[in-house]
Amino acid sequence: MSRYSISIKAFGEHAVLIEWPEKVDELILDDILQFKKCLLENYLKTNSWEFVIAYNSLTIINRNEIIEYKSFSELINVWYVTKEEVQLKQKFLWKLPVCYDLGFGIDMLNVSSELKLSVSDIIKLHTQHIYTVYGIGFLPGFMYLGGLHKGLDIPRKETPRLKVMKGAVGLAGKQTGIYPQESPGGWNIIGNCPISIFDVKKESPCFVSVGDKIQFYEVSKAKYDLCKIEIEVGIYNIEKQLIDA
Repeated sequence: MSRYSISIKAFGEHAVLIEWPEKVDELILDDILQFKKCLLENYLKTNSWEFVIAYNSLTIINRNEIIEYKSFSELINVWYVTKEEVQLKQKFLWKLPVCYDLGFGIDMLNVSSELKLSVSDIIKLHTQHIYTVYGIGFLPGFMYLGGLHKGLDIPRKETPRLKVMKGAVGLAGKQTGIYPQESPGGWNIIGNCPISIFDVKKESPCFVSVGDKIQFYEVSKAKYDLCKIEIEVGIYNIEKQLIDA
């Protein structure tokens, strides 16, 4: 069972922040997921607790009561050191369509110029990699994906846009992601995904979970439009594969 050196910090009156070694590592992510499940199953079972996972951290929030930091942090240390391995939920590889048409990829030509890559090379690099979902946040359903090819590393825009289209697929630093709703944003937009990552009307609004994997594949504008129609009438099935444990 993996164990790491963790640090615990107060994060306001109602939360604590637990940090693992500062690097993007799937073994660390699995350890965070294991510890979260251990807490849910054994110690923090009530609905008043909320958990937020990021690349190398777990934030524990009590929505109803102030946390007494000293005693709670001592408990967390004990719980972490003595935790036993638990069975994690099944993980899936989700295959998501992206249209890289320049009408959607409004920054594609600039990205091509900055990175000295052709548009076809950018699409190839973006679709050939499988990304790990290290966190979901910023916006409901916004996935933080690790595994971007180093050749696509480009700084976020100096001046964010006031409005980025829902489904926009962007690059920023060592990350790629999909805007799950229309919002301001500073990522470099290279395409659009027709699938709604977050739908408040559904029982499980976000079908993706931290620890899942994402792979993008290219579709034409005509295929994108067809996907939108199929989604609207409820006949579109997102392609997914079970990841072997």
